Amino acid sequence: MAALAGALVAGGLVLAAAGLRRVPPAPERPVAGRRTARTSRVSRRTWVLGAFGASAGLVIAVATGWVIAAVLVPVATVGLPALLAPPRTAHIARLEAMEEWTRSLAGVLTAGVGLEQALIVTLRATPRPIHGEVSTLVSRLHARWPTEAALRAFADDLDDATGDLIAAKLVLAAHRRGPGLASVLESLAESVAADVRARRQIEADRDKPRATVRWVTVITLMALALLALNTTYIAPYKSPFGQVLLALLLTTDVACLVWMRVMTRSERAPRFIGRSLAQDRTASG
Repeated sequence: MAALAGALVAGGLVLAAAGLRRVPPAPERPVAGRRTARTSRVSRRTWVLGAFGASAGLVIAVATGWVIAAVLVPVATVGLPALLAPPRTAHIARLEAMEEWTRSLAGVLTAGVGLEQALIVTLRATPRPIHGEVSTLVSRLHARWPTEAALRAFADDLDDATGDLIAAKLVLAAHRRGPGLASVLESLAESVAADVRARRQIEADRDKPRATVRWVTVITLMALALLALNTTYIAPYKSPFGQVLLALLLTTDVACLVWMRVMTRSERAPRFIGRSLAQDRTASG
C-alpha cells in the first residue's frame, strides 16, 4: 500500500511540475520541431535530477527504513526546483525589444522613407530578443511577399498580443499610405514601455512572498533531515500506515507550493491577428 500510494503521489507531482515549468518564447517553427525541442530540453534536465534523486532516495530508504523515500526524494528533486525557481523574464525582455524596435521604426519613418524600406533599415539595430523575427520579415520582403502577408507572418513569429498590435498598425499603414504612422508608432512604444514598467513592478512585488516560501521550504527539509536521525521519533512512520500518512502530509505541502505558483502565473493576452487566424476565419466563413 505504501509503495502504491507513493507511486500515485509521485506521478501526480511529476505531472504538476512538468505542467508548471515555463520556457522562453521562441520564433514560430513547425509544430513538430518546436514540440520535440521542448520535450528534449525538459527530458535532459529531468533525467539528471531524477538520477541524482533516485540515488539519494535509495540511500535514505536503506538508512531510515522509509521505503517511500525511494519515490518521494526523486520527485522532490525534480519538482521543487521548478516550483521554487523565480519566473523567467524572457517575455518582458521581448516586450522591451518590441518597444525599442518600434521607436527605431518610427524614427526611420520620420525621414520620409517608405514602410517596406524602413522595415529593412531597422534590421541593423534590432534588439537581440526579436532579431530573428525581424530578420525573417525582411527576408520575406526581399522575396517579394505582399506586405500584408509578410506582416501577418511576422505577428505569428512574435506570437504575442503586443506584437499583434504592432503588426496591425503596420498592416493598416500598408493599406493607407500617408503621414502619421510615425506618431502612431511613437504612442504605441510609450504604451508598451508603460506595460513593461508595470510588469516589472508586479514581478518585484511577487518575488517577496516567493523568497519567504523558499526559506520555509528549506527549513522544512532541514527539519525533516534532523528528525530522520531521531529513530525513536520516526519509528511510527516506518509502518505502512505511517508511510501513507507521511506521503499525504508532504503532498499537502507540495500542493500549497503548486497553488502559490498558479496564483502568481500571468495569463497571456489573446492574439487577434496573424496568417493562421486569417486562414481560420476564411475556412469558417
